[in-house]
Amino acid sequence: MAPMHGTSHALSRAQCSSHAGAPLVLIERPIPVPGPGQVLLKVDACAICRTDLHVVDGDLAHPDRDIVPGHEIVGRVVSSGPDVAVPTGTRLGIPWLGWTCGECEWCLRGQENLCPDARFTGWQIDGGYADHVVADHRFCIPLPEELDAEHAAPLLCAGLIGWRALKAAGDGRTVGLYGFGAAAHLIAQVAIWQGRTVYAFTREGNSRSQSFAMEVGAVFAGSSATPSPVALDAAIVFAPVGALVPIALQSIKPGGTVVCAGIHMSQIPAFPYAHLWRERTLRSVANLTRADAQEFMALVPQMDLRISTEAIPLSGANEALSRLRRGDVDGALVLVP
Repeated sequence: MAPMHGTSHALSRAQCSSHAGAPLVLIERPIPVPGPGQVLLKVDACAICRTDLHVVDGDLAHPDRDIVPGHEIVGRVVSSGPDVAVPTGTRLGIPWLGWTCGECEWCLRGQENLCPDARFTGWQIDGGYADHVVADHRFCIPLPEELDAEHAAPLLCAGLIGWRALKAAGDGRTVGLYGFGAAAHLIAQVAIWQGRTVYAFTREGNSRSQSFAMEVGAVFAGSSATPSPVALDAAIVFAPVGALVPIALQSIKPGGTVVCAGIHMSQIPAFPYAHLWRERTLRSVANLTRADAQEFMALVPQMDLRISTEAIPLSGANEALSRLRRGDVDGALVLVP
């Protein structure tokens, strides 16, 4: 396909910013040209993820150039690289995992999420806080057509990472979710659809999020500062708060599992060995694989997911990030160019 001409707008996190957390800057740039193996998408929606905050706030080591955040992208193909046969108008999702080597021991054994040379959308690869974005077509995800772009976007990280974390938690019937935002509100519904019972834990006094958790099917919603009122089979810690790990460990049964689902977390404090003893497991999940995406997207049409979103214009991204930083969000904020 012939390259497109013209300009596109994007919000950039500049490496030269004087301090972490500096506002994103609106830039005008030529519409990107897809290279070999790539597609160019016109962005219809890009959900805001907590990992975007970690990029903007400097919690993740930053590439030595300006970067456009955003990795929960829904759009349609407007042009393709010279070796790509993806029809114009094809609807695709672009997730966090943007490229892997395909040759290392992890890639070869189906753990491409652990590839040491992996590159990630919105961190090392320009993301979806923009009008247009290019991506490796092999890592783009077909999306259910019955979902509009705004409601499909959060599935691409909140849904996929939540799904991987739920699988890592095992088959236990009682699951605790620590932090009840975009990922937890989706995966709570998936767990309930599977026949599990969900307990939700939020910051002390956050009655709004606790009410939201009950609305989507949790049987209990309370403070994360204290152990669960019942022994849990598993717990997933979505909040990037290391102090929650010992609390979650105290809440699970012998043989249970605590899964840390974030890419970044504050320091985990020391805790007595007794919290881990009796074959409790503490583990993390990292990134996602294309197999995770295939599994989860195949399930989505079978479930009546309530995907709670709020549409925000691209120009409102900085305030949206501030709201997420304050915890002033239920569900997912979604940028719509």
